[in-house]
Amino acid sequence: MTPRLGPHQPIPQDDKRTIKGWVRYDWANSVYQLTISSAIFPIYYNQVTRHGDDFTVHFFGLPVINTVLYSWAIAAAYLLVAFLSPFLSSIADYTGLRKGFMKGFTILGAASCSALFFFDSNTIELGVICFALGTVGYGGSLVFYNSFLPIIASPAEQDKVSARGYISGYLGGVVLLIVNLIVVMQPAFFGITDPKLPAKLAFLSVGLWWFGFSQTTFRRLPKYTFGHRETGTSVILGGYRQLRIVFRQIRRMPRLRIFLPAYFFITMGLLTVMFMAATYGEKALRLGETVLIATILLIQLIGMLGAWLFARLSGRVGNIKAFRLTVYIWIGICVAAYFITDAVGFLCVGIAVGLVMGGSQSLARSTYSKMLPPTEDHTSFFSFFDVMEKLATVAGTFSFGIIEALTGNMRNSVLAITLFFAVGLAFLFRLMVVERRPAAAAK
Repeated sequence: MTPRLGPHQPIPQDDKRTIKGWVRYDWANSVYQLTISSAIFPIYYNQVTRHGDDFTVHFFGLPVINTVLYSWAIAAAYLLVAFLSPFLSSIADYTGLRKGFMKGFTILGAASCSALFFFDSNTIELGVICFALGTVGYGGSLVFYNSFLPIIASPAEQDKVSARGYISGYLGGVVLLIVNLIVVMQPAFFGITDPKLPAKLAFLSVGLWWFGFSQTTFRRLPKYTFGHRETGTSVILGGYRQLRIVFRQIRRMPRLRIFLPAYFFITMGLLTVMFMAATYGEKALRLGETVLIATILLIQLIGMLGAWLFARLSGRVGNIKAFRLTVYIWIGICVAAYFITDAVGFLCVGIAVGLVMGGSQSLARSTYSKMLPPTEDHTSFFSFFDVMEKLATVAGTFSFGIIEALTGNMRNSVLAITLFFAVGLAFLFRLMVVERRPAAAAK
């Protein structure tokens, strides 16, 4: 039996049991990203918040376009996570209890997903709030989950471990989505007569799956990670002090100073596409539920292959070149999405999204991990990474909603995403220039 690690005991890297436990969390929580964020919930949400060609809903008495409310709920949730994560992350580094924070966000997310079972056209406020809280739980838990990567895996293994996590996540999401898809398409086989019940059961299944499978992760990850509290020092003040130190370090590191803005703009586009794809297909293209869910399922299957392919490619050409290739493809995806009008076009775009989705995210996480200096403050460093992601999601989804509200056309919102990727690409080119001049970068 592996001994429990105390607050100051070293944590061995590349331990197979620990890595398997870490990977299992991707299996556990990725069902939220697929079922709630990407597939069944957006479709169900559009169905219960529209009345024919009337897309206006009343949220606490305020009239708003349903998809605009949806995108702004995502933005609000990620803004809250972005505000909390640096504070909580620095405290987690300071106390060594990052797993405890990860557990708390997991419970919040799983409980909120389960509560969506009670969401219908008469409980709009409940549905939007539970969706937002589920998003907070998902995003908040990832702050601490990602920060474990440089602790449990050596630099040489981080690309592989990160890719394993994403592949496991895609597989887990696909398994549960297939089960839910069968129930949605064949409700009579299960004796279900209420047309809304299959979707509600899907939301409940996400909460139970997420909470249940995450227990393996919580058993295997170390309880304490670098607790170093000084006697007589406030935990809160100590956390803020650590955060300031990390911020100053990042400002003195040219590679990170350029990579983080690149990651910000690329993520603005990437996550907005992921969050709004099903909504776009249902509302702008008038695609049916089966076509949408089947396409998103195909995206996940191809995503597993994409994560593996780009991990191999990064080993040959380097992380930045491989990451840059994904951005080229993302730009092409957005331009194509603007012009598509039918299910075939949506399917083709979906295949391209699947190819680069996993590769982009996995490469971003491992590239950042490799750029970190020797430190014990991994959570604080990763909080900046995650804050960039959350703020990018806020900016991307809020912009998507604003453009639709002003122009009345979601296609314009899709085209605008191209600009996000273009700015991120410019930063990546700048990063490559800096890496070719190490002497200048050192200054």
